[in-house]
This record gives sequence, structure tokens and C-alpha cells, in this order.
Amino acid sequence: MAENETLECITEHERILQEIESTDTACVGPTLRSIYDDQPNAHKRFMEKLDARIRNHDREIEKMCNFHHQGFVDAITELLKVRTDAEKLMGQVTDTNRRLQEAGKEVTVQTEEVICCRIQQRNMATTVEKLQLCLPGTTPDSVYTLCLCRYYAALKTMEQLETVYIPRVSQYRFCQIMAENLPRLREEIKEISMSDLKDFLESIRKHSDKVGETAMRQAQQHKTFNSAVAKQASMGNYTKPVYSLNGRTHTHNGLMMDNSGDEDEADEEILTAQDLVDFSPVYRCLHIYTVLGDRETFENYYRKQRKKQARLVLQPQANMHETVEGYRRYFNQIVGFFVVEDHILHATQGLVTRAFTDELWNMALSKIIAVLRTHSSYCNDPDLVLELKNLIVIFADTLQGYGFPVNRLFDLLFEVRDQYNETLLKKWALVFREIFEMDNYSPIPVETEEEYKLVVSRFPFHDAEIEKQDFPKKLPMSQSVPQIYTQVKEFIYASLKFSESLHRSSTEIDDMLRKSTNLLLTRTLSSCLQNLIRKPHIGLTELVQIIINTTHLEQACRYLEEFITNITNVSPETVHTTRLYGLSTFKDARHAAEGEIYTKLNQKIDEFIQLADYEWGMVESDGRASGYLMDLINFLRSTFQVFTHLPGKVAQTACMSACKHLSTSLMQMLLDTELKQISMGAIQQFNLDVIQCELFASSEPVPGFQGDTLQLAFIDLRQLLDLFMVWDWSTYLADYGQPTSKYLRVNPATALALLEKMKDTSKKNNIFSQFRKNDRDKQKLIETVVRQLRSLVNGMSS
Repeated sequence: MAENETLECITEHERILQEIESTDTACVGPTLRSIYDDQPNAHKRFMEKLDARIRNHDREIEKMCNFHHQGFVDAITELLKVRTDAEKLMGQVTDTNRRLQEAGKEVTVQTEEVICCRIQQRNMATTVEKLQLCLPGTTPDSVYTLCLCRYYAALKTMEQLETVYIPRVSQYRFCQIMAENLPRLREEIKEISMSDLKDFLESIRKHSDKVGETAMRQAQQHKTFNSAVAKQASMGNYTKPVYSLNGRTHTHNGLMMDNSGDEDEADEEILTAQDLVDFSPVYRCLHIYTVLGDRETFENYYRKQRKKQARLVLQPQANMHETVEGYRRYFNQIVGFFVVEDHILHATQGLVTRAFTDELWNMALSKIIAVLRTHSSYCNDPDLVLELKNLIVIFADTLQGYGFPVNRLFDLLFEVRDQYNETLLKKWALVFREIFEMDNYSPIPVETEEEYKLVVSRFPFHDAEIEKQDFPKKLPMSQSVPQIYTQVKEFIYASLKFSESLHRSSTEIDDMLRKSTNLLLTRTLSSCLQNLIRKPHIGLTELVQIIINTTHLEQACRYLEEFITNITNVSPETVHTTRLYGLSTFKDARHAAEGEIYTKLNQKIDEFIQLADYEWGMVESDGRASGYLMDLINFLRSTFQVFTHLPGKVAQTACMSACKHLSTSLMQMLLDTELKQISMGAIQQFNLDVIQCELFASSEPVPGFQGDTLQLAFIDLRQLLDLFMVWDWSTYLADYGQPTSKYLRVNPATALALLEKMKDTSKKNNIFSQFRKNDRDKQKLIETVVRQLRSLVNGMSS
């Protein structure tokens, strides 16, 4: 505050000094009295300022006097000579008058002496008159004006000399010299003015960021103040402030705002562009070039230089996108540039025009949009993109207050919003992955009612049966479900932050929130779920829990709809309201998890099948099922018990898929081309294993199957094995192709392939050796069956 008062005092002293220099001496008294009426020690600081100003003027006078010293000395010397002669003449006149008085006493005065005296008197009067005509051009006032750098006043003085005084005494040589030097002085003044203009342009180039920073800060404060007023007005407790005549009010240049109603900022100094930049060189140069008749040259030079400076200001730093300070400096410089131009536009007449500033702004706006579009694409931090958006809004609001169109900047914000959403999606993808990695994929245990309420407060879970259970109890979903739901809400809040201050309606904000949330659900969360489901370490138990989790998340989507509606106050029944696609997202994830369950279940069955070690040449069976198959059935029983929490159709489909895959794998084992020979004992052993599979299917491992639906998965194996166990070839061949055939599911090619493996080649002792020894007719019958089977196979292929 002390620094502000000191700065204000110095500015006031500067104004007083200028007033003393430019006004009549009669007005100096009241001006000086105001110094003593101000602060206690103000007159001391004014005296120091006055001494410094006097010393400065003395130095300027000394420089100018040294420059014109010789001519001035010559003129004064010549005048002194004339004065000496005049004094001599005056002395002679005095003597003559005395003599005339003496002669008047005498009666006889010669007429010639009287005439001579009259002539001398006339000559003296003429000399005095001519000297008086020369005095305006030879007095120190004009030199003093030039030495004080008051070039405009000097030009006016030279114009007066040239048009009024010099023509009166043009016959004198020194006047001719003065007339010849006037154009040279004008050119010197012109060059000095141009030098001052260059210094001014360099100064505003350095101070533009400070001017822009001040303008943007005040625009932000003004916006904050208006928001607070609007909030208070909506609450009904706002009272319109009464502004005093001394209160600071908003001016056209946008740098002064009324803050008299804010007690905390009442004492803060509100700076204008004129406070931060000294525009006097521009005004002075403009006046000088106008007087010299070369205003157009000055205007063209000023505009050309400002265009160059505009291009420099619009060049961003290479690493601007790394920090928000880089963007802030960039915006400050641009705002400062156009604030100065706006001030010049309103403070001068014709130096710059609205068309010129509009041209500059359109050029700058295209460059700004291209720069922001490029650099914002490099941002991967949503917080930085959000701060960039806030800066763009303040930047646009500030320049809009100066009359510059900024609609294209708000259109650009839609592109920045897309970039912001992309960075948010990337951030939340990491959040979702971490949640899934930390999840234990087991139901949430709750020991007390407080724990239950804590979970329910984070996730909308309602189940009447579970609520009736005593503590401790378990909730069906795992801990990732409330975490995912909470993070989706956090994402909505983060997305909402970008919509603030965009001057958009509630409907548009609601639409933006729903679209960004849909992207989160359908792209980010869906991708994370799909990747999670395909991970190798995710087992059947985890997949079952994932299906349960997605079911509960799907049910919670309507609560997310209500959450967005409560934020935007836009009814979901509105015609153009976008719906959340969470239902399809979680359904797709659930279907993928179900498919993965079927795949992993089949893979597990394949692992057990690979443990099978049949002795295909055994004479008779062991009388009990194979160990690997019993282990497989036990595994399936325990697995399907876990499926009790799944929807009924999912568990039934998984069970049916597993039984079909087991049946197909057993069939492929029998028909394996590498298996060349199978004994009847092996067939019997294989039949025992299939019986266990059928018993498992009939035990209803998963409820909901009607009748023997699950047993039908093994019908192909059962009919094939029955055909070989009973050796009922006559029935098979007789009823083949009939819908009521007992062996309808047995394919001739399958039967032929298996029969070929059991057929004796007469080199090995197998089941057919007894037939050849005991009953050659039966052997012929077998060969007949083989031929008939081949005939059926060939008929099918043709």
C-alpha cells in the first residue's frame, strides 16, 4: 500500500510540474498550495522533484545553447555595437538638447544646426523601431522553448517567426540566416520525434505483457464479482450497491472497473493502459507530423511497425504447451498489444482506424487458433488442458470487452473440450486398470451395519433378501463395483468443470456430459473390461464375479442418469436428451465374460482329457471309471456350484457347452487317426467312463434343465457304444435312414472307422481271432457289415 501511495504521489508531482510549465504564472499559487494540502512530507519530495526537473532543464538548455551559441553571440555582438552607437547618439542628442537650450537663450541660432538635430532625432527613432521589430526573433524565449524539448511549441514559434516577424526585417542579414535555418530545425525536430516514437514502440513491446496481465486480471475479477452478484441475487439477499461520485467506474477501455462495493479491494489501485505506458511520445509525434504536413507518413510508419510487432507477439515459445505459465505469457502479450491499440484508437483521431484494428485482430485470431490447436494436442494432463480452457475464456472475455469478436475462440473451445475428454479418458483408463488389478474378485464382506451403510452410500445397492440377513453377511458384487461407480461420478464432475464459463445452456451442458460419459462407458471402461476378461490369470471364479459385477453396474446406470439430471436440471424426458449407453457396454462385457467362461471351461476339460491313459489293447475293463474322468467330473461339479450366482441361462449354457465339448473330445479320442487298434475291453472301459458322464448329466449339476436335455449331449457316444457293445449291426443296417432308428445318431463313417480299428488283420491276436476259429460264418458277416458300411459312406459322399 505504501508503494502505491508513493507511486501516486510521484504521478501527482509530475502532473503539477507539467501544469506549472504549461500554464500562466498567475495560476501557480493555487497549484503549489495543493502540494502543502496533500501529505505531510509531500512538499519535500516535490522540492526534490522540482530540483531534478530544473537540473534536467538546465542540461537541455546548456546543450541547445552550446549548439546555437556562436550564432547567438554574433547576433548579440552586432546588437551591442548598435546599442553602443545608439548610446552615443543618445548622448549626442542630450548634448544637442542642452546646447539647443543654451542656444535658445541666444537670440541668433543657425537654422542649419536645428535641421541637423531633427534629422538625427528621426534616425534614432527609426533605429529604435527597427530594433524592436528584431527583438522577437533574438530574445532567449524561442531558444529556451527548443531547449526544453517542447518541439510542438518550438514549431509554432518558428511558424510565427516565419510568417509574422521575419518578413518585417527581412532586409537584415541575420534574419535571412535565421530564415534559412528554419527548415533544418524542422527536420531535426522531425528526426528527434521519430526517434522518440521508436523508443515508444520498443517500450510498449516490453510492457505489453504487463498491460495484458493487468487487463486479464481485472476482467477475471469483474467476472467473479458479477458471478457473486448473480448468485446473491438468485438467493434473494442481494442489495444493489450505492456508488459514490469518487468511486472508480468502468471506462470504455475496459481497464477500470467499479470495485467500490468490494471492501477488500477498495484500496487497490486500478491501473489503466495510460498508467502502465507513457503515450505522450505518440501524441507529440502525431502533433509534430501534423504541423509539418507529413501525418500520412507517420501513420503508415506506425501501422507498419505495429504489424511487425503483432507477428512477433503471435509467435509462441517452443515449449509453451508444457506449463500453464507459457500459455499465460502468450495470452498476456496478445492482450497487452490489443489493449494498447484500442487506447490509441480512442485517444487519437485517425492514427489507427477500426478497420486497421479489425484487420490486425482477424490476422491474429487465425494465428492464435492455429497455435492453440497445435499446442493443445500435445497436452496429456487434463488439469493443464482445463487451465488452458480457463485462460482462453478469460482471454476471450477480456478482448470481447474491448469490442473484438471472439466467437471463433469459443468454437475452438469445443475442440479443446474434445482434447480434454481424451486426456480424461486416458487418465480414467489407468484408474480403472488399477481398480481391476487391486480387486480380489470375491463378494464384499460386511461385518456391521456401519460397513453396510458405507458401501450403500458409495453404490446404489438394494436387495430385500440380503437386507434381512443378519451380520456378518456378504454382498454379491466385489469391491471394484462401488469404486468404478464412484470413479464414473468423479469423471462426470471433471467433465463438468470444462463446461463452466462457456456461456452454454443447461441443455447443451447436459448433452456434453452425457456424450463424454458415454465415451467413458463404451470406450474406456468397455476396453478395460475386455482386456481384463482376456488376461490369462483371470480364472473361472474371477469371470463369474465379473459377470455379477457387470450386472450390478448395468442396474446402476439409471442412477447415473439421475445424477447427471440433478446436476444440469434437464429432464431426461426431453426430446433431444442423449441416453447413456452403459447398458450395452455392460451387456457386451458380460457376453464376452460368458464366452471366456465357455472357452476356459473347455480348455480345462482339454487339460483333463490330455491326462487320459487308456490301454487300448486291454482284454477286459477294470470295472470302474478312469481316474482322470472322475477328477474331471468332480471339477465340473465344484465349478458349477460357483455358477449358482450367475443368471440361470448363463449357468445352463456353460454346463451344456461343457458336456458337449466333453462328448466331442471323447469321440475324437476314439476316432483319432493315430489310434490304429482298439480292443473290446477298451470299448467296455470307455463305456464305463461315458456312463459316469451320463450320470453327471442326469444329476442336474445346474438347475433349470428340462428332462434329460443335458444327457442328450452324450447321445452320439451312447448310441455308438451301444451298437458295438450289443453288436446289433442287423438292426442298424436295417433301420438306417429311418427317423425311428435306434441308432439314428451313429454316422456310417464313424462306425466304419471304429470297426476298422477293431478288425483283425490276421497278424495280431484280437477279438476276431476267435471268430475265425469258432465261427467262420460270423467272420464273413463282419466283412459283409464293413462292405455295407463302406457302401453307405460312399453313397453319402456321392
